[in-house]
Amino acid sequence: MTGVGRLPLRSHDEGREKGGGRRRTVVVALALPAALLLSGCSKDAQVGFLGTPDKNMTNQTAGIIDLWNGSWIAALTVGALVWGLMIWCMIVYRRRKDDHGLPAQIRYNIPLEILYIVVPIMMVGALFIKTVPVQAAIVDNSGKADLTINVVAKQWAWDFNYRDANVYEVGVQGQLDGKPGVEAQLPTLYLPVNKRVQFILTSRDVIHSFWIPATLFKLDAIPGVENKYQMVPKVTGTFKGKCSELCGEYHSEMLFNVAVVTQEQFDQHLADLKAKGQVGQLDSNLGRSKTPPGGAVPFNNGGDAVPSDSAAATQGTGS
Repeated sequence: MTGVGRLPLRSHDEGREKGGGRRRTVVVALALPAALLLSGCSKDAQVGFLGTPDKNMTNQTAGIIDLWNGSWIAALTVGALVWGLMIWCMIVYRRRKDDHGLPAQIRYNIPLEILYIVVPIMMVGALFIKTVPVQAAIVDNSGKADLTINVVAKQWAWDFNYRDANVYEVGVQGQLDGKPGVEAQLPTLYLPVNKRVQFILTSRDVIHSFWIPATLFKLDAIPGVENKYQMVPKVTGTFKGKCSELCGEYHSEMLFNVAVVTQEQFDQHLADLKAKGQVGQLDSNLGRSKTPPGGAVPFNNGGDAVPSDSAAATQGTGS
């Protein structure tokens, strides 16, 4: 017979079950951070899961990835601190059986309120200090370019004016019908490896956005406006390009290829364009009515679009 006030006896099985539950909780709590740390060793984690094939794709890619990863690490650190404080408060200040009535009502806490103001300001300031140099390096066009390419956006394809060689490449809209071989119909932008390229972006109709995902950078092409940026591709290969600004019905089919090749291969491509008679510069003011439709025969000197030597025309500011 159990005495008054004496705790009931527990079996060894009950003790083992409770101890095992606590051990499982500890194992899970340790396993999750361990999994996150181990995943940081993977190549995908090192580039911030951005999907870029190489951290050194361009002279700008590494800086972008470092800024991206640093921002995520800072955000996760703050998140872990906030989550930890929330859980700690829920455990330490939880309502107990012998608690009666409402807890003490505190109107304010000066140190905490100062902390709430100072810490976010410091975080924003740190992100600003880290972001500005990377952004300034990306938009810096003061370097001497090895070649200049005018990218002309149109609904729903791309034209490329190789200004130094005075030749051009015309593109037609991709036909995404589910059949293989669509890439062969798309325009291909050729870039020589390890050469500084000056891009000049213009548009014939609406706002588009020139994006090569592997480079982690994109810039709008706006009618009547010249947007410029420079880039040094450092990895040879074939990459995908697309428009990242919703520009109409066939926005999803506004695709192009990018071929980063050796200087000899690049020179040969320019020679091939010249041999085809694609000499001159395509006019950025050509309206959509004069743009070859998707699937049509690519542009030639006898087509609707007429090359123009007018600077105002190629800049998209002519009449």
